[in-house]
Amino acid sequence: MTVVLPQRSEPAPRRQVFVATAIAGAGISMMMAGMLAMWMKFRAAAPVRESSDGFYLIKDWLPEAIKIPEVAANTMFVTFFVACFMAQWAVYSARRDDARHRSMALGITAGVGVAIVNAQIAVWGQMGIGVRDGAYQSMFYAITGTMLVLVAVGIAFSAAAFFRSVGGRSDDVQVVSAHALYWYVLAGVNTALWFLVYVQK
Repeated sequence: MTVVLPQRSEPAPRRQVFVATAIAGAGISMMMAGMLAMWMKFRAAAPVRESSDGFYLIKDWLPEAIKIPEVAANTMFVTFFVACFMAQWAVYSARRDDARHRSMALGITAGVGVAIVNAQIAVWGQMGIGVRDGAYQSMFYAITGTMLVLVAVGIAFSAAAFFRSVGGRSDDVQVVSAHALYWYVLAGVNTALWFLVYVQK
């Protein structure tokens, strides 16, 4: 009598990179939420004075001489969503084992990240303020500088995923998915930063 043993079930997929990225994303979100809360606290505590005609009150938080370049700031805001679209395209391609389009999407994502860095540097250059010029300036550089570092990490993540892809890693769905999640976190955090720092000022 022949006994047929049941086939061994497939091992559960290992998602360490995705879970680690999710935890890191939660930490990034909390860190930036804390920094933006400090920004709003400093802004709320800024002194208030009457306008020259006496009709309204002016909060002395954003110095009058500082002009925020709205075109560069808004372009940077939109560019984050382009990065998310490209990162999701990489996930779509990875699930279909389309290595060429996966590599292309990851490369474009890294390029879009470089464009975001360029836009942030352009904002700093056009504003022409120093880190130690005042409370507003110090807080502005602290928040936007932290965001720039996070974008640089995203570019490095994109580059690592790209080289894995061109190196023939065809089982990289979880890495590419983690990469997309990271860019989604950055886009969400930047949306809050853009609204509170660049729009509301």
